[in-house]
Amino acid sequence: MQPRLEIDDTIAAIASTRGGLRGIVRLSGPAVAKCLLDCTDVGDDVTQEQGARRSCGHVSAGPRFGRLPCDVYFWPGGKSYTKQPSAEIHMQGSSPLLAAVLEHVCRSGARLAGPGEFTLRAFLAGRLDLTQAEAVLGVIDADTQGELDLALQQLAGGLAGPLQQIRETLLNLLADLEAGLDFVEEDIQFVSIDTLVEEIDRCLSIADQLVEQIRQRTDRRSVVRAVFVGPGNAGKSSLFNRLSESQEAIVADLAGTTRDYVTITVQWDEVAVELVDTAGIVSSTDGIAAEASARRESAVANADIRIVCRPADGLAEQHQSSETDVPAIGRGTIHVITKCDRRPDRLPIPGQQGSIITSSKTGQGVDELRAEILSMAGKQVRAPIMAGTAVRCAESLHQTGTALRHAREACQDQLGEEIVAVELREALHGLATIVGAVYTDDILDRLFSRFCIGK
Repeated sequence: MQPRLEIDDTIAAIASTRGGLRGIVRLSGPAVAKCLLDCTDVGDDVTQEQGARRSCGHVSAGPRFGRLPCDVYFWPGGKSYTKQPSAEIHMQGSSPLLAAVLEHVCRSGARLAGPGEFTLRAFLAGRLDLTQAEAVLGVIDADTQGELDLALQQLAGGLAGPLQQIRETLLNLLADLEAGLDFVEEDIQFVSIDTLVEEIDRCLSIADQLVEQIRQRTDRRSVVRAVFVGPGNAGKSSLFNRLSESQEAIVADLAGTTRDYVTITVQWDEVAVELVDTAGIVSSTDGIAAEASARRESAVANADIRIVCRPADGLAEQHQSSETDVPAIGRGTIHVITKCDRRPDRLPIPGQQGSIITSSKTGQGVDELRAEILSMAGKQVRAPIMAGTAVRCAESLHQTGTALRHAREACQDQLGEEIVAVELREALHGLATIVGAVYTDDILDRLFSRFCIGK
């Protein structure tokens, strides 16, 4: 579906997630005031304000549901996300009620928004550049703290800052070159060859650093991270070594042997899995234990899969306490009982249901655990959230870098300022493609069609 580039109509959509206590119907466009007057009782005063305004009132949900209490937020043109008159109707999060209100809004002059159309309007209005628009999608789709941090950094201008620095430098150089060409008969030089080469080299260095950062981020997110977590002396390190077929983790019979986390990347059935062994959960409050705990929590927060380990010897005593000690991060948890060779006569044991029974010593359950990790990894292996940005930016930065190298060669070979200026314009075109100053319908379609409705 091609993106709608018309922005002279009014769009509406449910902007909240299904199942929440509070629901949101979002509107943007010139007919927002009319829709609010038709559908709510907040009055003219809301839409006549020069700044953002919140009012309490009621919204009509049609003859079936009648009038419902709501909060109405209104932003005049120029003060909103889309730079258009915009509003949000906050109400009870029931899906049928939200659908009824949305239907009434659409009968009052709005139409249903397409995927990502609110963010598309923000982009077309200059509120966001293209890298930031892609970051909005990254924030919505983030599953780990690391993905969220990366998307938020990009939304705040993580890529745009260095790109803008290069762009400003090249624009200044191009202005000096153009001025020199205008006064060529008077032999006036606005910028020296040495300065040109120096500034071009600086821009090349920044561009190369950005390409390397993009490559590292893309590579890192193509690996599924599986983190071992559990009480001290639970056999996590032994199981880690057995799975990875290495001796990376130090193993001892004393609790607290692992203080920092240990990582190793293995390749199973063409799937790259980063195994992470973390410090055991202990009650100690000394400085080293506190630091180990902080690092463990960071590793678990950024895990795609977490492997919760509990030892068979002493499991009955730990069953109640460990459950609350292991942080819950939602999806992708595998429960494992370790050291089953130490209590073969007493299995089954409390907490066994749904757990994989393992022994690092005999190898029992190791293949089953590997298969379960691969099964979960297969469900989670996907293109990195910021992959679209990464590929597009890398291609455009390559184009920019090539043009800058040609410009430097033209300077060094004294081919003339006209040739240097042509190459600098080509470099600027590559940068403009990244941030969306130059765009095609295909680029916009690929990005905004991936958004959910209401964003």
